[in-house]
Amino acid sequence: QVQLVESGGGLVQAGGSLRLSCTASGRTFSANAMAWYRQVPGKQRELVAVIDTGTSTYYTNSVKGRFTISRDNAKNTVYLQMTSLKPEDTAVYYCNYQPISPSWGQGTQVNVSS
Repeated sequence: QVQLVESGGGLVQAGGSLRLSCTASGRTFSANAMAWYRQVPGKQRELVAVIDTGTSTYYTNSVKGRFTISRDNAKNTVYLQMTSLKPEDTAVYYCNYQPISPSWGQGTQVNVSS
């Protein structure tokens, strides 16, 4: 059974930084790409970043140069280092396997004040 547990969110001023963590179980972590998503109330969940089973990454345009996705296979954990945060980054952030599991975690709330 897939379990995804996100943490690390919080309230930060614009220009600040946060590091999100997600511990995953239920699949062989090292054999799966991982992704971070975010969702604002009333909007669809948005893909933010992906890391494959190696070190190749993808970022949505709005976070390129500011966010960095990484993984630690020994800890079954994927990270999202977020810098130069903007108010428009405010959202609930979720992680998931790629291909997506239907089981989502509770997410972690990120609030960026102007």
